Amino acid sequence: MQTDPNLMLTAWLISASLQMATPLILAALGGMFSERAGVVNIALEGIMLMGAFSAVAATYFTDEPWIGVLTAIIAGGLLAAIHAIICVKFKGNHIVSGTGILLFAAGFTTLMLEVIWGRKGVSEGVTGLPDVSIDALAGNDFINAAFNQHSPLTFLAIIMVVVTWYVLYRTPFGLRIRASGEDPSTLDTAGVSVNWTRALGVIISGLLAGLAGAYLSIGFGSAFGKGMTSGKGFIALAALIFGNWTPGGVLGAGLFFGFLDGLQFAIQLAPAFAFLEQFTAFVQMIPYVLVVIALAGIRKSRAPKAIGVPYEKEKKN
Repeated sequence: MQTDPNLMLTAWLISASLQMATPLILAALGGMFSERAGVVNIALEGIMLMGAFSAVAATYFTDEPWIGVLTAIIAGGLLAAIHAIICVKFKGNHIVSGTGILLFAAGFTTLMLEVIWGRKGVSEGVTGLPDVSIDALAGNDFINAAFNQHSPLTFLAIIMVVVTWYVLYRTPFGLRIRASGEDPSTLDTAGVSVNWTRALGVIISGLLAGLAGAYLSIGFGSAFGKGMTSGKGFIALAALIFGNWTPGGVLGAGLFFGFLDGLQFAIQLAPAFAFLEQFTAFVQMIPYVLVVIALAGIRKSRAPKAIGVPYEKEKKN
């Protein structure tokens, strides 16, 4: 029996939405740890870029993509640690620090692209992560096309939403992270270091953002391209705000923005929209325009009270 083309197009759109949402969800979950702890992290874009490069570089030298993933996570954590030192220890401006890290990552990856591969645009291809095939989903054409044959990092992103929810709302560490961003003086009174809590939140954000970068280069693709994050770190921040700094909200916002990103490909593939092929640049702009419109409609989103505010320990008389 022949499958309805429109139904398969819908399945393909769901699949594309999940693929596009994966790095947004991972990076936004990372940003949640940082910002819930009280540190603004606009460095996500730069950390993702560094993670994407590190994953490809490590895979290129070892031919082991999982080593590439681990390297990307470590690189993201190290870069985030620099952000934590500047913002938490030295109480520097969070926006300036994040911007500096972004510029550093852009320059460093461009330079190393030429040093390692002698190229200015795209690295040599490497072994990417193999897609996961679940036999139980293969029996139905629609379900198979929509939810099967995805990167293992896509399934990991969904799992991380549950893990993040549990950590934030069911563990002492999660309580400390939330207190650090809402009322750090109370946390300090309880004998817990605000600075260390904030630093750990920022480093965790780097680990997850580095993982998001690895997905872009060896999960979804198999090479590193100059500036390949293309603003996805900032869209992840938008998903974090749109999701009201909650794991469930991040999942919903990530899928929504992923759908908008995947929609441009569906429009280009659907025969009914063939006339739009002349306006490829406009079609590619649609997700970003809709992101701005969606954010403009936010009314109830509330940031942590102490976000961006350096904590000064009260001196005893």
